[in-house]
Amino acid sequence: MTTLETQVQELTEQGRHNAHDAAAARVLAGCADRDVTEIRAEIRDFRQATTASFNAMRADFTDLRTEMNNRFAAVDARFNAVDAKFVAVDRGFAEMRGKFDAAAAGQQQIVSLLTTLIDQQDGHATGR
Repeated sequence: MTTLETQVQELTEQGRHNAHDAAAARVLAGCADRDVTEIRAEIRDFRQATTASFNAMRADFTDLRTEMNNRFAAVDARFNAVDAKFVAVDRGFAEMRGKFDAAAAGQQQIVSLLTTLIDQQDGHATGR
C-alpha cells in the first residue's frame, strides 16, 4: 500500500508538473500568437506604405513625363518657327539672286551694245 501511495503521490506530482508545463505552453503559445499577429500587422503596414510610395513615385514620373513632353513640344515649335523664318530668308535670297542674275544679264547686254557701238565708231573714225 505504501508503494501504491508513493506511486499515486508521484503521479499527482507529475500531473501538477504537467499542468504547470501545459500552462507555460499556453502562455508561450499566446505570446507566439500575439507576435504573429503583430508581425502580420507590421507587414501589412509596410506593404501599404510601400504601395503608397510607389503610387506617389508613379504620379511624380507621370507629371515629369508630361512636363518634359510639353517642353519638348515648345522647343519643337520654336525650331519650326525659326525654320519658317529661314525658309522665308532662303526664298528672299533666291528672289534676290534671280534679280541679280537678270541685272547681270542686262548689264552684259549693255556692254555688248556699247562694244558694238564703239567698234562701229572706230570703223567710221578710221574710214574718214
